[in-house]
Amino acid sequence: MTHAVRPTGVENLLGEEELIVSKTDLKGRITYANDVFIRMAKYPWKQLMGAPHSLIRHPDMPRCVFKLLWDTLQTKQEIFAYVLNLAGDGSHYWVFAHVTPTLDDRGNITGYHSNRRKPDPSPVERIKPIYKALCAEEARHANAKDGMRGSFEMMVGLLKQNGVGYDEFVLSL
Repeated sequence: MTHAVRPTGVENLLGEEELIVSKTDLKGRITYANDVFIRMAKYPWKQLMGAPHSLIRHPDMPRCVFKLLWDTLQTKQEIFAYVLNLAGDGSHYWVFAHVTPTLDDRGNITGYHSNRRKPDPSPVERIKPIYKALCAEEARHANAKDGMRGSFEMMVGLLKQNGVGYDEFVLSL
C-alpha cells in the first residue's frame, strides 16, 4: 500500500502522559491501534486496520533502523528506538518506541506489540544528524537494497566505534 503523503514540516507532539499502542501481525499489518495512535497518525481506524505499519514511515527515517528493528524482533528480543513518523496530513511526530514480539505458549512469534511515548527533546536532537547521515548514505546508492546495506554498515560501524550495542546506544542518547 503506497501513499502520496508529503511531509509538511509541521510537528505534532504527544502529551507527556500519552502512550501510542499498536499491534501487528507477522507481516507488520496493523491489527490494533489505540485512540492516541489514530489521532496522531491522522488516519481513520478503517484505513489503519490491515494496513502495513510502514504507512506512517517518514521519508527522513532511515530504512536501516527498521532492518535492525526487524532483525532484533526475529530473535525474540525487544528493541527501543527513536522513530520519526509521518501522519496522514503530512505532519510528523517523534516517538520513543518499545517494540516486542508477541509469543504464543510454545514460544512462536505470532505478531508484534509497540508502545510509543513522547521522547525527551535532547536525545531526538542528538539522533537527527545521525539519521540524516544514514538517509544520505541510503540515497547515495543506485538501488534501495544497496542503500540499506550501506547505511546498515554505517550504523554498525558507529556502534563499534562507540563500543556499544544498539540498545545501549539508544538509551545513552
